[in-house]
Amino acid sequence: MCQTYPVGTIELFGGTATAFANVVADIRADQWDQPGLGEWTVRSLVGHTSRAVQTVIDYLALDEPETITIATADEYYRQVFRDAAASAAVARRGVEAGVSLGDNPAQAISRMIKRALVRLGEQRYDRRVAVRGGNMPLEEYLHTRLFELVVHTIDIGRATDLRPAFPDGAVREAALLATTVATDAGHGEELLLALTGRADLPEGFSVV
Repeated sequence: MCQTYPVGTIELFGGTATAFANVVADIRADQWDQPGLGEWTVRSLVGHTSRAVQTVIDYLALDEPETITIATADEYYRQVFRDAAASAAVARRGVEAGVSLGDNPAQAISRMIKRALVRLGEQRYDRRVAVRGGNMPLEEYLHTRLFELVVHTIDIGRATDLRPAFPDGAVREAALLATTVATDAGHGEELLLALTGRADLPEGFSVV
């Protein structure tokens, strides 16, 4: 019998994606072209965030790779954001994804979430996926998607004065991954000093 992917992980991903969709549903018509994050409008920021769901669908449609080249979620972030070209491509895809959501982004995102959850429910617990930059365990890739959903849904909320309602554990999961990425990049002491009120983080500090 095929051993399926752990239900708890799917539920946390699905609940976080639903929190994202709920925020999008409350965005006013006059807010879509307002500043979102950096060079993105709110629509482009929503488009980028939606890719945290769409890429799960896209990558599960590919043939399963035989080997793992990116073992963990934090390794993924170290590799994907290694050069400036990757950041430029991310920005462009966010704009394109925002446009592709059409006139009813919330509805498009809800359909996307349903498709992703169906596909995830069909997978083995040890499924591997070919992602941009290498091959990963599906579980580790989902950690990166959860991180993207949490961080950017907060970004959307800040840009539109909306407050996301995340499921229990989602923010904790994202914060743990961010801490791991920072520590592995050699910034553990800086982060620890800031979290314990002993120093401020350098201006522009980011783990991604």
